[in-house]
Amino acid sequence: MTYAVLSNHWHLLLEVPERIELSEEEVLRRYGVLNGPRAKRDLEGLWEMWREQGHEDLVQRDLQRLQARMYDLSVFIKELKQRFTQWYNRNQRRKGTLWEERFKSVLVEGSAHALITMAAYIDLNAVRAGICKDPKDYRYCGYAEAVGGGKTAREGLSRILEGEGQKTEWRDVSRNYRVHLYGVGQHRTKPGGKREERVPVITPERAKQVIEEGGALSRRELLHCRVRYMADGMVLGSKDFVNEVFMANKKRFGYKRQDGARKLKHGDWGELYAMRDLRLSVIEAPTPT
Repeated sequence: MTYAVLSNHWHLLLEVPERIELSEEEVLRRYGVLNGPRAKRDLEGLWEMWREQGHEDLVQRDLQRLQARMYDLSVFIKELKQRFTQWYNRNQRRKGTLWEERFKSVLVEGSAHALITMAAYIDLNAVRAGICKDPKDYRYCGYAEAVGGGKTAREGLSRILEGEGQKTEWRDVSRNYRVHLYGVGQHRTKPGGKREERVPVITPERAKQVIEEGGALSRRELLHCRVRYMADGMVLGSKDFVNEVFMANKKRFGYKRQDGARKLKHGDWGELYAMRDLRLSVIEAPTPT
């Protein structure tokens, strides 16, 4: 749906499809796309040999293994990170790991409110990092790609706005999503000769001051800060959604915990809840650059 790639980490908001039974031909096709035509031919040859030896059970077991991998998010991310790192290291003549931290995932409810909040958090990464003042100017994020005409990027943002019951023509999506990113009054202008310069209202100093004073930031203000809920909350969505996920995985949390939903604190988050109650360092003001 959207993404942001920075120098030492990246974010990806994606929809994991419902699992369906794949034919042997489709599994082989996907395997070839991922590993190349030579690897596909080798696998076909191995299966053919097993069948000639009367070991159809080995073929079916291998087929089930590959099908399971194709619906495993952790496997997908691992393959993606490894292959990109290998390619980058080869081209840049370097060695070692490329990304700062290991993979972490947050389960996000498919509601419009949860999705658009997470999408905005991701597309504002470069703004929070001080790389740019406007996310449309950072080419390595979904919003900027969509503004630049990327069809897939536009479809992703359109699906999010569609959930809010809004028009999905790109002209409408672009305007409405940008309003959500910044919000009314998020920027002010000051005289600058013939042109007016746009400057952020939410400066690091102001964010830090408000937080230290115990004041509540609005959801749009929070998205301009570093918010741990988005990375460490485990599950994000409505109270019913978070509790439903908790009940399905209750044995992982111990017998003392009876419910899962924790109201997001330190700001106007609407009806968003998370699985974890982040007590320390929930919000940090962006570091000036």
